[in-house]
Amino acid sequence: MADQEQTLYSQRFRGFFPVVIDVETAGFNKDTDALLEIAVTTLKMDETGILSLDQTLHFHVEPFEGANIEQSAIEFNGIDPFSALRGAVVEADAIKEICKMVRKAQKAAGCSRSVVVAHNAAFDHGFLNAAIERNNIKRTPFHPFVSFDTTSLAGLALGQTVLAKACRTAGIEFDNAQAHSALYDTERTAELFCYIVNKWQALGGWPLPVVEDSESTTQSPA
Repeated sequence: MADQEQTLYSQRFRGFFPVVIDVETAGFNKDTDALLEIAVTTLKMDETGILSLDQTLHFHVEPFEGANIEQSAIEFNGIDPFSALRGAVVEADAIKEICKMVRKAQKAAGCSRSVVVAHNAAFDHGFLNAAIERNNIKRTPFHPFVSFDTTSLAGLALGQTVLAKACRTAGIEFDNAQAHSALYDTERTAELFCYIVNKWQALGGWPLPVVEDSESTTQSPA
């Protein structure tokens, strides 16, 4: 196991391990509307502190029992929730596998808790939390409310808040025809997050300069 006090990763985000996620759903209500697709991408850090994409896990998800399906939502994302061709899995199985992969990567990075990274993170984080609670999953690596929102980060760093426009501004290829797939959007969001974090370091924003404690440097009178 990596030493939590020594890894660059644990120092960079105060022990947090960023995990990029995206969900496709059958509506906007996390408690009543079906989770239809979810993807997660973990990130790795090299010896100089540069982030890059690592592992990606992706599932099509069966609507939970009694889930609401908003017609307008599935018309927008183009998902047929009950198509056998989707190869969908039970929601509990998808979330358990995601938690298992994330816990392993978090431990290897020497971090203490995982945080959701997403574009408009409150939406994706809310659906993830609802699925965790609905399936009574106790061993979750995810922080229940802390998240990193690439919408805000891109607005600050790139002057853009729409994912496609932010990616293109950063020089990341974005294909609108593949958008609104959880797998595609997760990986583009991960690339965007890495770009912003790495750019901040390249510009000298990280690591922070060491500031000496003025009291410790003041000499005592003779």
